[in-house]
Amino acid sequence: MIKPHEIRAMSEKEILQRIKDNLEALDKMNFQKAVGGEVKNPVQVRFLKKEIARMRTILRERENEAKKDTSASNSEKVEVA
Repeated sequence: MIKPHEIRAMSEKEILQRIKDNLEALDKMNFQKAVGGEVKNPVQVRFLKKEIARMRTILRERENEAKKDTSASNSEKVEVA
């Protein structure tokens, strides 16, 4: 399991690739489960879901911070004018 500080150190491209890989692995596990086969490690499903959620949360934090910085710079321009 990857720690939040490790995710924050990753670039956006790396995070998106990792999310894609985890979603593919999750799909494979769900397919195995649906077909009636046993999943090797059922706890892994929970870990994958949590890791995906963590990465999406950090991406969202970055988006919100970028919007906040943009609006702050716009408000500074308005105050000066």
